[in-house]
Amino acid sequence: MAKAKTAYFCQECGYNSPKWVGRCPSCGEWNTFVQEVIEKEDKKTAVAWKGVNLASRPRSIAEIEYQNEPRITTFDGELNRVLGGGIVQGSLVLIGGEPGIGKSTLMLQIALTLSNKKVLYVSGEESDQQIKMRAERMDSKSDNCFILTETHTQNIFRQIEDFQPEILIIDSIQTMQSTYIESGAGSVSQVRECTAEFMKYAKEMGVPVFLIGHITKDGSLAGPKVLEHMVDTVLQFEGDRHNTYRILRTVKNRFGSTSELGIYEMHGSGLRQVSNPSEILISQRDEPVSGIAIGSMMEGNRPLLIEIQSLVSVANYGTPQRSSTGFDGKRLQMLLAVLEKRGGFRLGVQDVFLNVAGGLKVEDPAIDLAVIASIVSSYEDKFIPPSVCFAAEVGLGGEVRAVSRIENRIFEAEKLGFKKVYISKYNSRGLDMKKFRIEVIAVASLDELFMSLFLNT
Repeated sequence: MAKAKTAYFCQECGYNSPKWVGRCPSCGEWNTFVQEVIEKEDKKTAVAWKGVNLASRPRSIAEIEYQNEPRITTFDGELNRVLGGGIVQGSLVLIGGEPGIGKSTLMLQIALTLSNKKVLYVSGEESDQQIKMRAERMDSKSDNCFILTETHTQNIFRQIEDFQPEILIIDSIQTMQSTYIESGAGSVSQVRECTAEFMKYAKEMGVPVFLIGHITKDGSLAGPKVLEHMVDTVLQFEGDRHNTYRILRTVKNRFGSTSELGIYEMHGSGLRQVSNPSEILISQRDEPVSGIAIGSMMEGNRPLLIEIQSLVSVANYGTPQRSSTGFDGKRLQMLLAVLEKRGGFRLGVQDVFLNVAGGLKVEDPAIDLAVIASIVSSYEDKFIPPSVCFAAEVGLGGEVRAVSRIENRIFEAEKLGFKKVYISKYNSRGLDMKKFRIEVIAVASLDELFMSLFLNT
């Protein structure tokens, strides 16, 4: 028997090398290369899926006929949004997230609600009895949802040829194994080969395929980062397992926007859609508290109002602490420097703790003004009226800068019953104030903000 072929793969990004190297040339990580058996030299290459043999030839772009096929619309409005309007025929969708976050629950819930489509749910992790127990907890029944417990792709494709599903769900891609690769299930080469086989099936037969992928902190399993370039859409399922809210975020999408967001709430009976997330992200209090400010952020085309919580206290141990949850720590340091230099606040001897309520991670710079107001509110121990929100960026010179889609942000605040919204003076140019029922206050600097906000507090 001929000697087996081996190669070294980076467990972080999937880069392959004929020999071991200490640092990955692609992602720059250290000590991530592992040796894997690819195939034996005397083994003939074969194709796992032999559904259609298409002969390709060069064609003029004018000759190509395009048919705008309707998408498959699910009963899950949040999933439809992040996919760009529904499921595209023949698409390969990867849903990634940490183990236990709710990926399998979401996919089983989708399979049970699509009662007009024949769905095949392939599980390599759970038995059919375990999946039945989860379906009973969801209290959803469908005669068109079929379960197959199998890990070998060749056996799966044999069942597919007879069954002819309209939607295929694979849970999970790390458990799948192809006989054409000698390495074990979950390795980089196995994950790539199995994904390539399912991609070939999806494109030739026009059947949407959903792949579930795990991400671990130590990177021992090949996760969605290895497969991002192979699939059509990458959805990231985020959240804390100890928190009830889950976020479905679009990382890559060939058929829609790449910055959409879906929010779910985890219950014992499954995942519930959150149609108005701003209401749940803002805490309801009987009495106002200092250090609380409401900011407006955009996730794709969706405006969200979130609560910024700050706590400023005297540093008792030499070096002041700077801690932020859900907000960039370096940007927090910058805003604190602006407050000290331009506003005259002595924050260099203060501990500053910042938290974005609801477990969200914010990258929108329009939240800067709310962060500034929250920190000053805690520093001065003066509360901000709960009917006030903020939507502006703060520059290094202490100026209040304009942000995009200001009208959407104002309308969202108006819909939730806010009375005042602080924006940049440069956003107010050309803005018709008469169409808003909310009071819009335009400021150009932090001094104007503090005079207007805390003068009568």
